[in-house]
Amino acid sequence: MPRSNRRRRDLDRRPLSAATEVTTEQWRGRPWHVRRLSGATSSREYRCPGCHHGIPVGTPHVVAWPAEGVGGVEERRHWHTRCWASRHAARP
Repeated sequence: MPRSNRRRRDLDRRPLSAATEVTTEQWRGRPWHVRRLSGATSSREYRCPGCHHGIPVGTPHVVAWPAEGVGGVEERRHWHTRCWASRHAARP
């Protein structure tokens, strides 16, 4: 019988590990939820709002979104780890 190349469905429902814990940080006087990702589960390239360059698939990076007020999860943005660390120079 030929080998199946389909993805296993049970792999799509993995629980979040401790490495993907959400923390809250302050930026521009507002709280932001922050999740640091290893990049192992990323499936597409993202555009960093700090430097406007791509974050290649498989690259460790940060996901941040406003913790309160207008926005929320739909305002999630993927940042290079270094860009998030130096975000004081980035535009909103």
